Amino acid sequence: MTFVVGSGCINCVHTACYDLCPVEAFHRGPNFVVINPISCIDCALCPSACPEEAIYADRDLPENQSHFLQLNSDLSEKWPVETKTSSPMDGYENWTGKEKTSDMIQGI
Repeated sequence: MTFVVGSGCINCVHTACYDLCPVEAFHRGPNFVVINPISCIDCALCPSACPEEAIYADRDLPENQSHFLQLNSDLSEKWPVETKTSSPMDGYENWTGKEKTSDMIQGI
């Protein structure tokens, strides 16, 4: 099992999850964060840190977001590891609760 960042993170990027990750599995792009499935040790600490509830165990990933498993894997190879927490993206509150799709991800 691995954990997967889903659509709820797009344009929000809260970073409290970084602090909890013991293996630096998070990678950050311009407006989205992913988890490297190879680095992830399934510790299950990160989902509770995400105020957008955007992190899922792979087996619990909603069917309409199943492609995020591959996106996390692919983008973690492309984007740098992120370990420093920061403020969420400017205007994130405008995106909370809104429907977001993978075509909104920048830097793919």
